[in-house]
Amino acid sequence: MTVKLEGRVAGPYTAELDRIWELASPTLASRRLILDLRETTYADAGGIRALRAIYSQTKATILVGTPWTQYLAEEVSRRKPEPIEREARNADRA
Repeated sequence: MTVKLEGRVAGPYTAELDRIWELASPTLASRRLILDLRETTYADAGGIRALRAIYSQTKATILVGTPWTQYLAEEVSRRKPEPIEREARNADRA
């Protein structure tokens, strides 16, 4: 199954991605997912969160075509601690 994203993954488009994924994910079964980000031009924090959630559930193959989409794929496929977690760890050291 291929999910092709174009343009911005931000604001209301993130909510739409969440909605579509909720409908499509049960049909995935044992098939591999491909996230085609080649035509994606921007993703805000919510968009990255949505893509990370999809990636964490599927370990999808991510298609890229530009330095921006390569960066986005790297952000989506690695788990980064949230700033609050880092602050909490620093507070424990004090």
